[in-house]
Amino acid sequence: MTQEIHDEKKSAFTSEEIAYLQSQRLARVATVGSNGQPHVVPVAFRYNPETGTIDVGGRGFAQSKKRRDAQRNPKVAIVVDDIASAKPWDVRGIEVRGQAEVLLTGGQTINPRFDSEMVRITPTHVVSWGINVENPDGMAAKEK
Repeated sequence: MTQEIHDEKKSAFTSEEIAYLQSQRLARVATVGSNGQPHVVPVAFRYNPETGTIDVGGRGFAQSKKRRDAQRNPKVAIVVDDIASAKPWDVRGIEVRGQAEVLLTGGQTINPRFDSEMVRITPTHVVSWGINVENPDGMAAKEK
């Protein structure tokens, strides 16, 4: 199922996806290095309800490769997923592709012990599975 998002003020996420994002703390962010190679690392994040974005930060974030990569090439992806049940097998998650913006402040909104610098990801493409009530067993994809 593909849904276009035309209204700039409309969230890229369904209410179920927002609830899922707010229940999770660990994700994996993918950036592209200066050599063109992908770089995927676990990160702390939060869904920012004021901006409809995903905010990523951490300790030592200002010196991190992921921050340098996002500064150089703002096309990034982030995946949040988990195993809801092993028996029966039940997985759920969200992939967000989007544009990253490196910010000098705001990292402590993710965790008070984090650096002030952070990356804000504005979604352009969202795919989720096992989350939406209308389609719990399938995938939902949306382009912004």
